[in-house]
Amino acid sequence: MPAARKLQPEPGAAVVRLNASDEQRPASRLLGEELRHHRERLGYTLADAAQVIRASTSKVSRLERGESPAKPRDVHDLAVFYDLSREDQSQLDQLLAQATNADLYARFADVTPGFLRRLIRLEGTAETISVFEPRVVPGLLQTAAYARAIVKLVEVDRSDADIERIVDLRMRRQLMLDNGVPALAALIGEEVLYRPYGTAAVMVEQVRFLLRATRTGRVNVRVVRKEAMVPPHPLFHLKFREGDWQELAYVEHLDGASYITQKRQLDKYRRLLDNVRANAYERVGSVAALEEALRHWEDLAAKE
Repeated sequence: MPAARKLQPEPGAAVVRLNASDEQRPASRLLGEELRHHRERLGYTLADAAQVIRASTSKVSRLERGESPAKPRDVHDLAVFYDLSREDQSQLDQLLAQATNADLYARFADVTPGFLRRLIRLEGTAETISVFEPRVVPGLLQTAAYARAIVKLVEVDRSDADIERIVDLRMRRQLMLDNGVPALAALIGEEVLYRPYGTAAVMVEQVRFLLRATRTGRVNVRVVRKEAMVPPHPLFHLKFREGDWQELAYVEHLDGASYITQKRQLDKYRRLLDNVRANAYERVGSVAALEEALRHWEDLAAKE
């Protein structure tokens, strides 16, 4: 990694204007300004940034002025080099998506199956997301330690580095919920709260996170009674504000997923979710169920 050096006057660079759309131009400029801000804040020069992305200083200059197309790999490498926080990296991701029509999953394509990449793309444009999980805490509500335990169990052939990238992707997906859109309604099977993924301490952290999310109103979490007759597989339902279709259902299988857009099938999956909701505790009962699960794991953690 090149050492920080005092900023020098930046050389001029020939500029080639791109035929970007009106929507892309302001996002490209904002993305470039953010990258320049972080570079100058840390005292790096154009040459330092150019070395990181294996490019010329003139290319970096055009990138920072929003006049050169940004590549996901370059933005990622610069974000790592600048040691940006998860929130700052998320902001760059959003600007990158607007500027180049790149999706968040593009940075994680080699560790993310195609059916999940499509879901990630759709999540970012949804107005509401309803999800039922009978086996694990939904990915959008998992803590890093809980997610890591699941990924290690499932992705047995992955390296530690790949596992961390998959966990990182799950954490980044959650950042969109901080803005209140999409609104998330999560139905979680009661037995999920007692199924260990990781140590008792990991489960304590996970259940506490669900409780905080429920109490603050960040998401609508409902616990489904353990005696309820419900589908054995996860269900997702997404609604959108605009477009040729305003909703779809997503049903995950062992090695793939189905996307449902036909009205008859959508009606079927809506009824399935309605049935699950009818078998869930209301908010007060859900909080009580979470608190009971938390006491269970706290008792076990105290003995570890």
